[in-house]
Amino acid sequence: MQRFSSFRDFDWTLVTLLGIMSVFSVLEIRSATAMTKFHGFDGKQIEFLLVGVVLMFVISVIDYHRLLEISTWAYAVSIVSLVAVKLVGTKVLGARRWIKLPGGIHFQPSEWVKLVLILVVARFFWARAGRELTWTDIFKVFALVGVPLLLVLTQPDLGTSLTYVPVLLAGLFLGGISWKQALTLIVAFALLGGAVIKSHKVLKPYQIARLTSFINPENDPKGTGYQINQSKIAVGSGGIWGKGTNKGTQTQGDFLPIPYTDFIFAALSEEHGFIGAVLVLLLYFLILMRLVENAQTAKDLPGSFIIMGIVAVLIFQIAVNVGMVVGLMPVTGIPLPLLSYGGSSVLFTFLALGIVMNIRMRRFVN
Repeated sequence: MQRFSSFRDFDWTLVTLLGIMSVFSVLEIRSATAMTKFHGFDGKQIEFLLVGVVLMFVISVIDYHRLLEISTWAYAVSIVSLVAVKLVGTKVLGARRWIKLPGGIHFQPSEWVKLVLILVVARFFWARAGRELTWTDIFKVFALVGVPLLLVLTQPDLGTSLTYVPVLLAGLFLGGISWKQALTLIVAFALLGGAVIKSHKVLKPYQIARLTSFINPENDPKGTGYQINQSKIAVGSGGIWGKGTNKGTQTQGDFLPIPYTDFIFAALSEEHGFIGAVLVLLLYFLILMRLVENAQTAKDLPGSFIIMGIVAVLIFQIAVNVGMVVGLMPVTGIPLPLLSYGGSSVLFTFLALGIVMNIRMRRFVN
């Protein structure tokens, strides 16, 4: 009886919203790849989504306190896996991000590290609940997040490494960082960021070009500014109602780069216009608000920390991807959650939401 009672406490409203977004994802991937060599990726996306749903239900029955207990071991395994990527990973387009498994499966550890970091940071601040946050605590949590971040950055994968930052920021904010400490960190990292960009030693030349080209993409319209320019043309040409499914000239003409992953929001905006784009953003808003509501009703502090860490990552990915598409953010290769094609991204998202369900189901359990 306990098991069925728990599943009755699932957030079925959230599940419904996820289902609607998943349908949008499959239909848009199908449309964006209809005239390309990637035709059929919509079928693979359906497979990823079905596996994601199964994993969401599986992880929801494992008490999240047990997940917190093993998070330290999971963190160690994550570091080893990131080192393994560097040593024996598959190299594609100059980046070594995947480990090839039997059966032709490519495993991207950096996506799973996000979930591990959320758990580790939640456990870290749970152990310090009720205490004033010291500089030693801040340096420790920076090290926890910084080690995998640097390992991913050297793959090189700037986009995924940046998604670890909101986990850190959410933890510090919920952990009770003072405004003086926050101001000191902001100034320090502003100076450090400028020095890193100027030094050309941490970031690759093409990464620096991506970070700066969004300011004035017209300076190199066929090079570093190409992706942003084509994306803005696609979004603008959609108008209010869009050109219709399979009728986007930028998407179907192969002008828009990778329209089924990083620039899927541009493809959607071209085909379904301002109305379609607003509808998708509204769905994201409803999903995020539902997650925040679950964080507020969590039975304990670590439950709230975990959900808000997930919210922080999703907000960051949505803001950066949509901002990139309309030219307000640099091109970083961050996929749009629940919409972009990709197994690692889909499975991470559903696993994370499964933990949210886990926390919700136990909010009344002593």
